[in-house]
Amino acid sequence: MSVRVPAMSVFPPVRKDRVITQLPLYYRKEAALHWKEDFDNKVKVACQEQRTGTVGFKISKVIVVGDLAVGKTCLINRFCKDTFDKNYKATIGVDFEMERFEVLGVPFSLQLWDTAGQERFKCIASTYYRGAQVVIITFDVTDIASLSHVRQWLEDALKENDPTAVQLYLVGTKKDLSSPAQFAQIEQDALKLAQEMTAEFWAVSSLTGENVKEFFFRVASLAFEGSVLSELEKGGSRQIGDVVRINSNSKNLYTTTKKKQSNCCQ
Repeated sequence: MSVRVPAMSVFPPVRKDRVITQLPLYYRKEAALHWKEDFDNKVKVACQEQRTGTVGFKISKVIVVGDLAVGKTCLINRFCKDTFDKNYKATIGVDFEMERFEVLGVPFSLQLWDTAGQERFKCIASTYYRGAQVVIITFDVTDIASLSHVRQWLEDALKENDPTAVQLYLVGTKKDLSSPAQFAQIEQDALKLAQEMTAEFWAVSSLTGENVKEFFFRVASLAFEGSVLSELEKGGSRQIGDVVRINSNSKNLYTTTKKKQSNCCQ
């Protein structure tokens, strides 16, 4: 099992169309967790005074989960590559893309993990859920069964993460394929479910690009705000540009503790 690493540096340059200066609005007010229309004032001041600590050097992990063929890969590709491939190929295991933003003048990265929806790959994919800051649960607005499976995807994702430490989004895909009457009904069901899950709801179309950029900008902005507030709570955040000294006796920063392997895939 291997994970494809995009052919780019860990910190690619910020594209001009990835600069965020204002908090993007929600899809619908009743679908949003936060009704505010601007960043927290403490966050804005911290960015102006360059007191965001290590936020500009961190990579925030975003996992995208959902049933097979609901359009997870198409959603990510539409945003990251501005492409739509009609020749569907199921994701095997996991894949990911890196997106670099500039939020309020501070660099910020999202690592978007595209996970397999097939049951036989579920165990493999779930091992990559750990450490997510954002969980995006997708369903097909033309397939009511995919909406009914959302709770199970949420449960699986939260097994590997602290429920109080992740931001949740419920995203309905393939909006272009739904009739107005059909969409109105499933949207009401999705709104109710999102409120029960304490998730923010969005409806998008990867084919037309409707709401895709707006959605990911919203995700990036709220994840950034959460990261800065967390840094400020720690107190004494370093200013951007401060030198971090590592002596020669420091342990390998990339060494991880081996965990007991699961036998669920054996």
